[in-house]
Amino acid sequence: MTNPTNADYAAFILRVTSGILFLAHGLTKVFVFTIPGTVGFFESLGLPAIFAYLTILAEVGGGLALILGVATRLVSVPLVLVLLGAAWAHAGNGWSFSAQGGGWEYPIFWAAAQVAIGLLGAGAFALRLPVVEKSLGKFA
Repeated sequence: MTNPTNADYAAFILRVTSGILFLAHGLTKVFVFTIPGTVGFFESLGLPAIFAYLTILAEVGGGLALILGVATRLVSVPLVLVLLGAAWAHAGNGWSFSAQGGGWEYPIFWAAAQVAIGLLGAGAFALRLPVVEKSLGKFA
């Protein structure tokens, strides 16, 4: 067993807090906005309905994977894409996410945090699944 470093603990904190936020955002789309409501919003942006379902799956599944520390590097990449899509959707509302309809600064910052998670890896207290680690190698 190796001794975790400060970077391992920092990666853990960043990974888990980001995972909790993704899980909360995904579940909000399911239970507050509802799946049909989320699909309708995506379609109002001119996006196909499948993007709503994929976003919910990415946010809920990715959030859980981040919290657990499973395939962290691999999970962080599609989440960056989800966040860049969110920045695009909110771009017309201005900079501040507190603006009417939400701005683009929060999803851009969160995308940068996902890049950092991808570079750092899972860090401390990650669930190590030998099957995942064997198949994904350094991307786990």
